Amino acid sequence: MARVLNFNPGPATLPLAALERAQKEFTDYKGTGMSILEHSHRGKDYDAVHNEAIGLLRELLDVPDDYHVLFLQGGASQQFAVVPMNLLPEGKSADYIVTGAWGKKAFAEAQIVGKARLAATTAADNFVRLPKQEELDLDSNAAYVHFTSNETINGVQYLDKFPETGSVPLVCDMSSDFLWRKFDVRKFGLIYAGAQKNIGPSGVTCVLVRKDLVEAGRTDIPKIFRYKTQADANSLANTAPTFSIYLMRNVLQWVKDSGGLEQIEKWNREKGRLVYSFLDENKDYFKSPVQVDYRSVMNIVFRLPTPELEAKLVAEAAAAGFVGLKGHRSVGGIRISAYNAISVEAIQKLLAYLKDFAAKNG
Repeated sequence: MARVLNFNPGPATLPLAALERAQKEFTDYKGTGMSILEHSHRGKDYDAVHNEAIGLLRELLDVPDDYHVLFLQGGASQQFAVVPMNLLPEGKSADYIVTGAWGKKAFAEAQIVGKARLAATTAADNFVRLPKQEELDLDSNAAYVHFTSNETINGVQYLDKFPETGSVPLVCDMSSDFLWRKFDVRKFGLIYAGAQKNIGPSGVTCVLVRKDLVEAGRTDIPKIFRYKTQADANSLANTAPTFSIYLMRNVLQWVKDSGGLEQIEKWNREKGRLVYSFLDENKDYFKSPVQVDYRSVMNIVFRLPTPELEAKLVAEAAAAGFVGLKGHRSVGGIRISAYNAISVEAIQKLLAYLKDFAAKNG
């Protein structure tokens, strides 16, 4: 069976090498006579996989020793609540920078848990840009500052510089652009990322968190929601999503084998350059709403002249083997999710298709 080119926003496309490795090992993992899905999360065979995944993440991102690497469940949506549950004590407030739909959800959850204030938002501009540093109204006494590095629905991304917050811990939802390039983990107090966009299947969420923040975390919440509970147990306080972690391990190994994050970034920036050059050259037909300096290379959104043409493009593209191009239901339009596993060649094929579609439907 021929594989389609999968541009879905998550769960998303995975590297073929990672899938083929899983296929080869699926029914008999390393001569154990059973699948990795069947292994105990407390057995030595799964434990080796678990720790290899942690080690690969530490290596690829140069994660310092004073940070925990946690593999949790519940996705980023659960972290919207778990972050303030752990890091927002009574009598303190947290700052939120809201740049799109996911930032709005995180802010709303924090307001339920404790006191959260809006430090900046670009809602008045329909989230087509990010706030500049001088627009941030930051509280120097805040428990932390939260932001979203890439907004999948609105198509805006922090491409180079992150917000500067001084001594206040910076917390980031990196679900949709985690590992698209290398960055300095030391700039953050906590990073969380659902794996299903860029580094694995659904079911596991990566959390990188400073050990001092974990130790100072609140204890008046259920134990299962405490970062310290999972940190003390190497993310095995309860049954971990073992197959999701196993497959994430495969993806991380693919990243390493491909040349590491330096090579991954080169590919990602080239994909973004190709798509946006095409859109700008054909802007009478394909219109990108996002301001140029903030255009996401992970989730590229644009519109066609009419909703009817957009629906036609989505349907005909799927029939031609290009799936997952429909924009989010809340905003419509077209969205190309060009995560790490999407090759430059796949983007080139899609752009050729888009050029042909415009010629036939102009």
